[in-house]
Amino acid sequence: MTVRVTPVTVWCITFSGGKYLVRRGRLSLAGQAFALQLIVLILMVVVGAVLAVLDARRHSDLTTTREVRDVAVTVAEAPSTLQAVYSTNPTAILQPVTERTRLETGMDFIVVMAPDRTRYTHTNPDNIGKPFSGNIDRALAGETFTETFTGTLGPSIRAVTPVYDSGKVVALVSAGVTRAKIGDQVATQLPVILGVAAAGLVVSGSGSFLLSRRLRRQTHGLAPDELRAMYEQHDAVLHSIHEGLVVFGIAGERAEVVNDEARRLLELPAGEVRRGDLPVSMQQMSWGVVRDEMHVTNDRILLVNQDIVTWEGRPIGTVMTIRDHTELRTVMGELDSVRSFAESLHAQAHESANRLHTVVTMVELGRYREAVEFATSELELSQALIDRLLAAVGSPALAALLLGKVNQATERSIELTITEDTALDSIEPLSPQETVTLVGNLIDNAIDAAADSTAGWVEVTVRHHDLAADDDAAEPDSCLFVRVADSGPGMSEETFARASQRGYSTKADHHGLGLALVHRLVARHGGTIRTELEPESAVTVTIPRKVAQ
Repeated sequence: MTVRVTPVTVWCITFSGGKYLVRRGRLSLAGQAFALQLIVLILMVVVGAVLAVLDARRHSDLTTTREVRDVAVTVAEAPSTLQAVYSTNPTAILQPVTERTRLETGMDFIVVMAPDRTRYTHTNPDNIGKPFSGNIDRALAGETFTETFTGTLGPSIRAVTPVYDSGKVVALVSAGVTRAKIGDQVATQLPVILGVAAAGLVVSGSGSFLLSRRLRRQTHGLAPDELRAMYEQHDAVLHSIHEGLVVFGIAGERAEVVNDEARRLLELPAGEVRRGDLPVSMQQMSWGVVRDEMHVTNDRILLVNQDIVTWEGRPIGTVMTIRDHTELRTVMGELDSVRSFAESLHAQAHESANRLHTVVTMVELGRYREAVEFATSELELSQALIDRLLAAVGSPALAALLLGKVNQATERSIELTITEDTALDSIEPLSPQETVTLVGNLIDNAIDAAADSTAGWVEVTVRHHDLAADDDAAEPDSCLFVRVADSGPGMSEETFARASQRGYSTKADHHGLGLALVHRLVARHGGTIRTELEPESAVTVTIPRKVAQ
């Protein structure tokens, strides 16, 4: 069953500027609900009051019918009534008795009559001796009956019963109460009935008003068509925007709104979403305002903002918006690598210019042999490193990265060493971009850590490593092995895990994302990452090749 609420138009008349102004408004949903409830309550109270009056009248009629019957039978069966009927003047004997009985029982009249309808008694003495008006045939036949009849005193409920003598009807007795008196009896009950109805109307109306106020607060005073339009627009916006949207209520545990993009970016399950379903770093976010926080999941890099939603100065929840920065961060990582290369080349050009000026000056001074030795010694050292890396590392991108990091570390007075056992025929299972992300971030973190120590140094090892095969394995497993050690203080297992899970940094350049990016890459390829404190601070990464294949 479909219930359609029709908008109610309200005409408001106001007096302004000496004129009456008529304005048309539309009742809110709460106002319509209150008006509808009030109308229903009034109808129910009115119907209930009418039914109560009718029931009181019916009950009064039944009681009166029983009373007039009992009085008529009692008078008819009294021995004095039969004796008076056979006396020479029945009226003189019966009239005082019936009047006294009438006053005691509350009857309007008690009439004793002969079988030919001649009245022996009556409330109005002028009617004594006149014929009784009404039906007496059933009483003459020996039946006691009641009827509603309009007689000399007006409409009344009367009972007629026979007076027997040896089985023969010798007289009739009729007792009755007028309708006017019955109406007066019902009227005495009206104040109680109306009072109860008014109290019920006040109580129910107050309840409806309180319910309407609560509904008005919850619907913000909007009309049904406004609510419908808002819902349609709300639903359309949620499904059309290309940012993830998660809205939490004031309690903050259950999401009130989750759009399709948020489910896709956060890989949320269908149905109800709780805060525990979010990535670990987002579960630990503060309840307040958050601006451009980077969070890393297994597959994505997300930019998260959060605002507090208020209504009439009262906080009612939080709105979290999520944007996918995975591709952007990848491009920025590559750009950082290129920038690092450019800075390295610039530093080399500057250093080469210095050496060239030195050589030229030494030649001008006639120190030819010393000039040749100075020039060739620097060239041999640099060329030896380049030749060794190009021979040992099969990836030009990785070789260029390592050379660039050596020069970058030198500029910061840090000695960066590529170990002699560094040897890599291919970078599988990683792509060149993933290799730059993995090795570059580990070296950057190590350089930052070593910069705080005296005589800082960093040592890098990149090679393939064969692990002992299981008994059931057909061939030994091979993994990509990366180890970066430094002279810094290192991180404990708890700090390392917390830094990797947090997924964002307060640094302006977001280098704090390094460990999270590395963790994401390692997890995606089924590898492992661990930190060491002895004999030196180091981070070791192993990525099995067969898993990726």
